[in-house]
Amino acid sequence: MKERKVERFMRSEGLNVGDAVRITEKDGTVYEGIVMPPYELSPGETLTIKLDNGYNIGILIDAIESVEILEKAAEKPKMAFQEVLPKREGLPNVTILGTGGTIASRIDYKTGAVHPAFTAEELAKAVPEMFEMANVTPKLIMNILSEDMKPAYWKRIAHEVAKALNSGEDGVVIAHGTDTMGYTASALSFMLRNLTKPVILVGAQRSSDRPSSDSAMNLTCAVKMATSDVAEVMVVMHGETSDTYCLAHRGTKVRKMHTSRRDAFRSVNDIPIAKIWKDRIELLRDDYRRKSEGEVEVDDRMEEKVAILKVYPGVSGEVLDFLVDRGYKGVVIEGTGLGHVPQEFIPHVERAVQEGVTVCVTSQCLYGRVNLNVYSNGRKLLKAGAIPCEDMLPETAYVKLMWVLGHTNDPDEVRKMMLTNYAGEITPYTRFDTFLR
Repeated sequence: MKERKVERFMRSEGLNVGDAVRITEKDGTVYEGIVMPPYELSPGETLTIKLDNGYNIGILIDAIESVEILEKAAEKPKMAFQEVLPKREGLPNVTILGTGGTIASRIDYKTGAVHPAFTAEELAKAVPEMFEMANVTPKLIMNILSEDMKPAYWKRIAHEVAKALNSGEDGVVIAHGTDTMGYTASALSFMLRNLTKPVILVGAQRSSDRPSSDSAMNLTCAVKMATSDVAEVMVVMHGETSDTYCLAHRGTKVRKMHTSRRDAFRSVNDIPIAKIWKDRIELLRDDYRRKSEGEVEVDDRMEEKVAILKVYPGVSGEVLDFLVDRGYKGVVIEGTGLGHVPQEFIPHVERAVQEGVTVCVTSQCLYGRVNLNVYSNGRKLLKAGAIPCEDMLPETAYVKLMWVLGHTNDPDEVRKMMLTNYAGEITPYTRFDTFLR
């Protein structure tokens, strides 16, 4: 990569990220702060420093008169990711598995970098309340961005969860980036069979260095829920914008519905399992799987050649043909309304089914239920061999189809399994009290 002006300037002045500096501009303006990493996508014309008030500013290099280094950056400390604290008698035992994301990170203001915050000491300093609820053992199993999650990592997480639960832990919390947390929650819901204890996914919309961070409360609520008697895969996040309570959502019915709000996660076509207050858990339903004895099994057979295809005005059936020709085994279509596709798209669905590709239909409306019997195009889709996915979320149907095709290629058996409710992904009837308003 070609060296930009900012890199040349830092090299010529002997500057490193994390150095404390005093910058004097040609007009006499003086700034003091910590040198931050140059922004990768910028033109490279400015030097970025973090001021004492926490804000970053960019100073045009051409406007700088002089640079004085006040203090050199300290050497980055090594992280002891699995360090633990002594266990206290009478408290339940909870393992926190770190996968990355905002919740499991800390800002190092000396370097401006983000590091995993995953030793017991760090967690105890950041969120001391959760150590009053349980003996917490942290374990960092990967450190990736949420968007870099993939099926192979789902399998790794599932095996780590089963290992912890089968070794005697009372619950497991998985710290995860929020963007794809719903996919991972669905995957674990299908892969963890005979689940006997709580498995909680938790994330943060805002990092721990921000005054409005939701990480501490979310993590506290997650640990509290991990000590409950609800033996399901759940997502625990803020229930409203203020720090009042968190909600525990069933792993197959939850979706991130906002890019940045702290209460971004909602149960779709269903209600949450519980509210988690600072001093108690309020169960909102009683049809949940209870804690029990027995070994948790991992069924991680997944067919990864599965895709999601969104219908839109003007969509060409050639897109589906491409997936078929590239050897995909299954496609989840996000249809419009009740699950519709354009009439000229239907022959391409028929061809896919004839060539052994499973085609499932969900609705991009999210709320409500697929019904292919109402209009003619829907009935033609049924005749072509498409499988209507009831009220499943598109991402849940996608993960489930991967899991189903990992077990069978028989069309009748695939249809039967897709329409069987394994982990609460299909509600038996449409609820009219769940629509997001």
